[in-house]
Amino acid sequence: MEFYVEFLGFTLDWQHRFEANFPLYLQVSRGECVLHLSEHHGDGSPGAALRIETDALQAFHQQLLAKDYRYAKPGIETTPWGSEDMRIIDPFGNRLVFTNAVCV
Repeated sequence: MEFYVEFLGFTLDWQHRFEANFPLYLQVSRGECVLHLSEHHGDGSPGAALRIETDALQAFHQQLLAKDYRYAKPGIETTPWGSEDMRIIDPFGNRLVFTNAVCV
């Protein structure tokens, strides 16, 4: 929650646990980007990579830097094909790549 909601600024849409000490499954969103996050064994592999398109990469980058989050200080890289990417590793080792490239 700290990373996705407080740092990245996603909204918690809903969360579900079967019982108090069971894994959490939830949905967060930011604009049109919707992510399902799960603690359930086998639902995903740590170290996965996601590319998330945004038309406001520079503004989002500035918002994140202004938070002075101790665990991530992302930068923006220009790719060889001319788009800009901002890579952030979440607490579980997953790579989030926010990009202004439009995939077709």
